[in-house]
Parts: sequence; structure tokens; C-alpha cells
Amino acid sequence: MDIGTGLFTCQRRPDDDRPMADLYDEMLTLGRAIDQSGLASAWVSEHHFLDDGYLSATMPSLGALAAVTENIEIGSCIALGPLYNPIRLAEDAATVDLLADGRLTLGLAIGSNPREFEAFGVPQDERVERLADMLDLLRDSWSDGPISHESPFHEGATGVDVTPKPAREIPIMLGGSAKPAVRRAARTADAWCAPSSLSIDGVKKRVEDIRNVRESEGLDGDFTIYVLQHGFVGDSKEDAWETMRDGYLYLQRRYAEIFSGESVSELSDERVAELREQAIYGTSEDVIEGLERYRDALGDDIHFIFRTYHPGVGTAEQLACIERLGDDVVPHFE
Repeated sequence: MDIGTGLFTCQRRPDDDRPMADLYDEMLTLGRAIDQSGLASAWVSEHHFLDDGYLSATMPSLGALAAVTENIEIGSCIALGPLYNPIRLAEDAATVDLLADGRLTLGLAIGSNPREFEAFGVPQDERVERLADMLDLLRDSWSDGPISHESPFHEGATGVDVTPKPAREIPIMLGGSAKPAVRRAARTADAWCAPSSLSIDGVKKRVEDIRNVRESEGLDGDFTIYVLQHGFVGDSKEDAWETMRDGYLYLQRRYAEIFSGESVSELSDERVAELREQAIYGTSEDVIEGLERYRDALGDDIHFIFRTYHPGVGTAEQLACIERLGDDVVPHFE
């Protein structure tokens, strides 16, 4: 079982007075540590127009991570596919992949926030069709020769020869938990990412569906299952929770606002208890035990994205968490 971490959002909590440049410098510091730790991957996330500066530019950020790392997979988890011009994304992703010497995975999803679609001038009711079209355009762009795909949204793309080409065909990962999204990933992508909101049983059910779809439709080739869950490694169970709590709950409040479009000043006690229950945290042994539950349910052939980056958690604390993951947790699953 591979283990990676992230997701870098570079958000500045209200109680964090650091300049934004320091948050991006922190991302690169942590990226270097991840690369040297024995972990398998590091990931960035994307949203737009939030007052805490949530990371909005996935490709520049991944390019910077590519430049300070040598070994790890780097990727977007998740980039909001319909908001991009697919030809420009094909160029940018190819450039990042070259900088990373073939280590990029492009994670995409359809998006859900009306404000983002409105600001980018993209009809939200076209998001499913635009994402499907984007996958065809991306793969056509990265193949030898000009684009042959005829896009209903980007008519001028046909006949264009996108350069540079990536180091290899970039794997595309799709997110989403609804049945159509999961089956779309099974049929059209190279990987699927299970969101952190799903229970282990919920992930298992969807993984079985993916495997059944691919087998029944005769789809060959590698297909990677990524599983996302929040957590932290500390000196004790309580220490780990105290370290991650404020950043974790802050992030969950912001997501509730993004998905609902309404201000969320506080989470209910019931919601906090639910979030604490689903997170994996504690000593290295506690975290190993939590990850083993996923391995027992899903098998060894998964890539676990252990989401340890939470806004406002100190750099030193995050570096210590990464070190523990590399020294104690990763060797257990090799």
C-alpha cells in the first residue's frame, strides 16, 4: 500500500498573521520533507475566491513542487476540470510533467460551487459533458500529432498540435462519490479517488463497482484506487488531535460553506464528534492500526492519501508528522 500526504491548500486562518508568501514557502519546505521521507506522493487542492486564499492555481504550485522534489508522485486532488480551457491545461500539465520527469498525476472533478462557475463564465449544467470532453482533448493533445477530436465546446482545437508533449501520457484521476461519477472514472480514467467523507464500507462498495464495470466492459490496463482521509501523527492520541483539531475543523467549516453557499461559523457538537471519529490520528501505532482497517477492506493495491496538512498547524509540527510517517508508518506497509 502506497502512502502519500497533503493536501496543500495554503489557506491563512484568521489567527494566522503570516504573509501568503510564507504559506507557499511552507508548502515547498514540506514538499522537500515528503520527498526525503519515503512517502509516495504529495498533493494540492483547488478552490477559488475564498478570503483565506485557498490555493487556486494547481499547475504553478505543482511546477514548484516538481522543482524541489525528485522521487515522489505529485498531483492535483482535485482540480476543477470544467473551469479550465483544456488545451491550456494540456500544455501546463505537460510542462509540469517534464519538470517532474514523469511524476505528475492529474486529478479532476466536475466541481459544485455556483460562484466559481459563474465567475469563470462556464454553465454549471454543462459540467459533466465538459469534463468528459476534456478527457478526450487532453489525451489527444498528449499523443503524437495534431488533435483529431472534434469538441463541441472548443471547435478551434481540432488540428492543433499541442507542444510540448509530456514525459509520458499523464495518468488522469477522477473524484466523486455518486454512482455516475464513480462509473465515469471506471470507464474513462486511469484512477479514482475516494473522498474523505466516505466510510470504509462506502469506499469498498464503490471499489467493487469499479472493478465490476471494468471487468464487464473488458477494460484492460492499470487502474489505481486512491483513498483520502484526514489525520495526524503525534506523541499520543490526544496530542495528535489537539495539534490537528483547529485546522481540521476550520477546513471542514470552509468546505461546508463552499458546498452550501452559506456562511458556517460553527460546527455542531454532533458534527465535530463525527469528524473526529472518521479521522485517523494518534501515535504511529494508532495510525498504522487505522490504515490497516482500510487495507483489510480494500487490499494492498491502493494508494492512501493521508491528509495531514491542515491550515494553521505549525511547520515544525507538520515536519515531525511527516518524519514519523516516513520512519514508522511507511515501512509497516512495504
